[in-house]
Amino acid sequence: MDNNNLRNKLPNGKKDNNNNKKFSPLLWIYLGLVAGIMFLLLGPNFSAAPQPLTWPELKNMLQNKEVAKIVLVNREYAEITLKPEVYNKPKYSYLKLNYHLPERGPHFKYVITSPDVFYRRLEEAQKDIPEDERVYFQNETRQSYWKDILNTVFFLAMLFLLWGFMFRRVGGGGGIFSMGKSKAKLFEGSQIPVTFKDVAGLDEPKQEVQEIVNFLKNPSKYTRLGGKIPKGVLLIGPPGTGKTLLARAVAGEAQVPFFSLSGSDFVEMFVGVGASRVRDLFAQAKAKAPCIVFIDEIDAIGRSRSTRISFSSNDERENTLNALLTEMDGFEPNQGVIVMGATNRPEILDKALLRAGRFDRQIFLELPNQTERAEIFKVHTRNLRLCQDIDLVSLAKQTPGFSGADIANACNEAALIAARKNKDCIGMDDFIDAIDKIVGGLEKKSKIISPEEKRRVAFHEAGHATVSWMTKYGQPLIKVSIVPRGKSLGAAWYLPDERTLFTESQFRDEICSLLGGRAAEEIIFGEVSSGAMNDLERATKRAYSMVAFLGMSKKLPNLSFYDSSGQADYTFQKPYSEKTAEVIDQEVKQIVNEQYERAKKILLENEERFRELAELLLQKEVIFTDDVERILGKRPFSQEQKEVIDHIISHKKGDEKPEADATTPVIKAPEKGSDEQEQNESSEENTPGQ
Repeated sequence: MDNNNLRNKLPNGKKDNNNNKKFSPLLWIYLGLVAGIMFLLLGPNFSAAPQPLTWPELKNMLQNKEVAKIVLVNREYAEITLKPEVYNKPKYSYLKLNYHLPERGPHFKYVITSPDVFYRRLEEAQKDIPEDERVYFQNETRQSYWKDILNTVFFLAMLFLLWGFMFRRVGGGGGIFSMGKSKAKLFEGSQIPVTFKDVAGLDEPKQEVQEIVNFLKNPSKYTRLGGKIPKGVLLIGPPGTGKTLLARAVAGEAQVPFFSLSGSDFVEMFVGVGASRVRDLFAQAKAKAPCIVFIDEIDAIGRSRSTRISFSSNDERENTLNALLTEMDGFEPNQGVIVMGATNRPEILDKALLRAGRFDRQIFLELPNQTERAEIFKVHTRNLRLCQDIDLVSLAKQTPGFSGADIANACNEAALIAARKNKDCIGMDDFIDAIDKIVGGLEKKSKIISPEEKRRVAFHEAGHATVSWMTKYGQPLIKVSIVPRGKSLGAAWYLPDERTLFTESQFRDEICSLLGGRAAEEIIFGEVSSGAMNDLERATKRAYSMVAFLGMSKKLPNLSFYDSSGQADYTFQKPYSEKTAEVIDQEVKQIVNEQYERAKKILLENEERFRELAELLLQKEVIFTDDVERILGKRPFSQEQKEVIDHIISHKKGDEKPEADATTPVIKAPEKGSDEQEQNESSEENTPGQ
């Protein structure tokens, strides 16, 4: 336990939280200074302030010979003093009792508009009084140096108070001198309960970082042979794959100090603050060595310097990156401090940051496969009250493309759905409904759709289902629905294969399936609608990827214009000529048109069954694989796919109500990036109205 924790402990072992509630001594000085100035400026006026007076009242006093003296101050206002014998009359006793005005006065104050006008009024009011008994004003010029000085001091004090408050906020509560201090949060080894047991589905990455843990625990095992531990480890992967969780598990296993912060914590509006925070961070880390420094979202400061368009000679982000490069591997040795970074955009990082000697080891965290998803389900369901029918392996098969964060969200949604139904345990149908909600959105049963729109949606979805069923590499169909959900008026749901490589035939079949809905609309209604916008977008992206990136075209074979470094996003010039761009456009157009005509041909050859499928969809609103198979005929499935489909149908069809509502499962893989075709593609075909 460090000294700070000891000081915050009471004799009974409890922490003293009152230290955080005390005001800063500087704040007390500010408050005292302001109170003193306010008292000096306004204090005398509170106790003996002459009372305001109107002209009729002053005229009456003059005619009654009650005024002893009138003083015109700075030609702005007149101070009226009563005669002593008049002051002691009961009529004016309130001046003494309520306002504590002394006998010597002044007792009243009358604001004038002009000295000449005031003089004429005095003469007119006293015209019946003898000349020697009349009262006229005396001019007096007053100048309060103390008041001017105090006003200046008060203004400067308030300005200094505001300035100090702003810098305290910017500096994180420590004032201007703490602005350059690091914002990293320090966790001691015992404060991190996460270990490798809490990280599932990352077997290979855990093996990589296990060496770091072993080195921190037993460094002599490696140093006796002359080896050196990597200075930096960069975790790369899509969002939700567990980069931050893995870093916390490393610190929890090693039981060493762990500095955690984000890349944005270095960025500040003042020049030089980011570099100062980097230096302060590593100074603290060296004092705690051996330790781990974890920088999440490191691309905030590690962006490539060649891609920045800066019109200033002093780029704050570049200075921060230079300081980080120097601290990680500069002139001075940096021993015992291991830097871990996390990002989902490695292509934009500076090459100097990724070189050997800085981030020596790069660990890629990919989306979990089926086995890893089952392990992740076990981790996230161990604190849930599950029913006996739960099959985590089956759930893993139903969620291809889900990340660890998606699975955690699915488990939480299943628990909420079961609680909403007042159930004592979480069943398999709750998990299927949760996946349905996460992927497709919430059902909109109250959304009003006209009969014409509903019929168009039914034929659109039937077109998707028919074309995908009749193509060789079409994805296995789970269900077709025309119930509005999320932004869609309906959808066809698939269970895609978890494959890494895609052939040209598979791409073409997929594009054909995407265009099946629009082709069905043209055949049945004679014109197309706006509902196929998402289908056209996805089909066009697939076609462009085939031609421009994967070399799958006749006129541009074996050529790829894909830039994996990400530098092309920051240039104004394409890596090919204008003539080549025309060829790419022509090839893409040809591929899309060929597959569109192919989709129309498939639908026309099976028009009778296609119409029957659409009418059944209009009647039931939701149809499953067995309904499609009964109308379109059998289709070969793998044994694993058949088991998953049968499992889904067995749980959902038993829950169907007599009337056809839309409480049906959604099984799909989340949409992946269209440029990197090596990943699994989406299993949902969006519908008209999106």
